[in-house]
Amino acid sequence: MGKLDLDHLAATADKLRSIVDGDPRLEPAKPLRALNVMELGAHQFPERVQLLGPLIHAGDLAMVFAGRGVGKTQVCLSIGAALAFGAVFLRWKAAQPVGVLYLDAEMAGAVMQQRVASFIPEDAPDNLAENFRLFTPDLLPEGQPLPDLSTLAGQQMIEPLIDDKTRVIVIDNLSAWCRTGKENESDSWTPVSDWLLTLRRRGIAVLLVHHAGKSGEQRGTSKREDLLDIVIQLKRAGDYDSRTGAAFTWAVTKGRHLVGDDAAELDLVLTIDDGVARWAFKEAEASSAERITALADEGMTGPMIAEELGINRSTVWRALKKAGKLPVKAGTVRGDQGAH
Repeated sequence: MGKLDLDHLAATADKLRSIVDGDPRLEPAKPLRALNVMELGAHQFPERVQLLGPLIHAGDLAMVFAGRGVGKTQVCLSIGAALAFGAVFLRWKAAQPVGVLYLDAEMAGAVMQQRVASFIPEDAPDNLAENFRLFTPDLLPEGQPLPDLSTLAGQQMIEPLIDDKTRVIVIDNLSAWCRTGKENESDSWTPVSDWLLTLRRRGIAVLLVHHAGKSGEQRGTSKREDLLDIVIQLKRAGDYDSRTGAAFTWAVTKGRHLVGDDAAELDLVLTIDDGVARWAFKEAEASSAERITALADEGMTGPMIAEELGINRSTVWRALKKAGKLPVKAGTVRGDQGAH
């Protein structure tokens, strides 16, 4: 065997050794233990620290999914910027600025550069610039493929980007970052879920960005949702008009610790003026009622409104009843119309 081959084998061995040495999952397993109720009551578990109101805590595993072009990246960039600069996203305020690593897999670097700039708060201090770091495929050396996060080697390639300040990682999007195995097979998800759980134990929250399938649900195996704390679905608004900006509905389909207003469905509108992004939102029920009554005032019937907005007729009926706009049948008194 020639010298070149020996050098290659030595280099490969060193690379494999560095991977093994840097991955705690490959260390010898320690004995498991369980706590009795007295020990459990006295044990000091890591505190669940709020990062963005009650929406995201340290170590949370979350997902935002939607169809193509609905606004997944805009939402997640905005969440990331709020966390990095201690700002507000919709109704949730960041407790303090934290380190965010945004892993993008598809967008051109110039496009992401422009998008990130639009979501940075106008009053963001320069000394917090290090809090938001972005990886884009345009930063890869020529000819080097994107790491595959469904493999141990791919996860280890990302590890150097996770510094001591990193408290949140955004993975945009799953299909591009996790390419080994079949999307619909639960076993293909196991290497990724194992990695996510190690990040959780390190107190790092992870926000996954994913596509919706033809059914409108998240694409691929439903096993992904088993370990997640929060799942957010974005849906195109029924009366979407591209001239008014990006408009869609935010729906919490899974929220282990979200209750009340924090779990409410929201209608969002995103506008970008002079390179500055601004969100407007209302609770979906109130927003829907406004649209229903406005269309009724234009002379549309209940069935026509339901078809226009893509909602149930019963929803239209309740909104019109509450607004006192139900048609009065001949021979009835308006105060009795709910009985007909």
